[in-house]
Amino acid sequence: MKKEVCSVAFLKAVFAEFLATLIFVFFGLGSALKWPSALPSVLQISLAFGLAIGTMAQALGPVSGGHMNPAITLALLVGNQISLLRTVFYLVAQLVGAIAGAAILYGLAPSNARGNLAVNALNNNTTAGQAVVAEMILTFQLALCVFSSTDSRRTSPVGSPALSIGLSVTLGHLVGIYFTGCSMNPARSFGPAVIMSRFSSAHWVFWVGPIVGAATAAIIYFYLLFPHSLSLSDRAAILKGTYEPDEDWEENREERKKTMELTAH
Repeated sequence: MKKEVCSVAFLKAVFAEFLATLIFVFFGLGSALKWPSALPSVLQISLAFGLAIGTMAQALGPVSGGHMNPAITLALLVGNQISLLRTVFYLVAQLVGAIAGAAILYGLAPSNARGNLAVNALNNNTTAGQAVVAEMILTFQLALCVFSSTDSRRTSPVGSPALSIGLSVTLGHLVGIYFTGCSMNPARSFGPAVIMSRFSSAHWVFWVGPIVGAATAAIIYFYLLFPHSLSLSDRAAILKGTYEPDEDWEENREERKKTMELTAH
């Protein structure tokens, strides 16, 4: 664990999560500001959040994986894809980045356009129970998209993972805005709530819903649909951050691909 934390690559990854979440929150919330001359539309907000996440995934994904979302990070931990220590550092970086992004937007936005800085809330008589289920479903589809589009084991064409993830976020907002303003991301909800000091009694919805939805997607994807054939010692090594895959993995990748193609036919 100490070796992982002290590495330059690890520090770069944590900083990338902070920066990516900051920019994502700034642009996402910025699209929802209530300018007197032109109020935002659902389509505008949905596209802005989707483009922001896709852009940051493309730019900084190679550095940290481009999570920008505590629910996705925790789901990857559940799926035995990242270490416990990296999870903790990523969560802190994401939350601090979200607060910083919301704070910058608050300082830049005129008071007559700032509104409540797009703090998530229950809309259209949605109950807390309905909101939790909605957030679970919205985040479930996002997490499945993230896992499948970034899975290195896939041999079929997957297109651009960044574009796929961005479209998934856009899809969620096109529906979720009517229920909760659409979170799918505890950091996105936490940042503006801190800056505006507006923690409603239903704030827990924007943590429980996304985390449960993403974790469920991880269990289904990594343990049911596409399980990894790893020993218990390898799984423990992943959690501790000491796992090193076999050196011949990349060398044999093309051979495995050919075998799978022959099997498919």
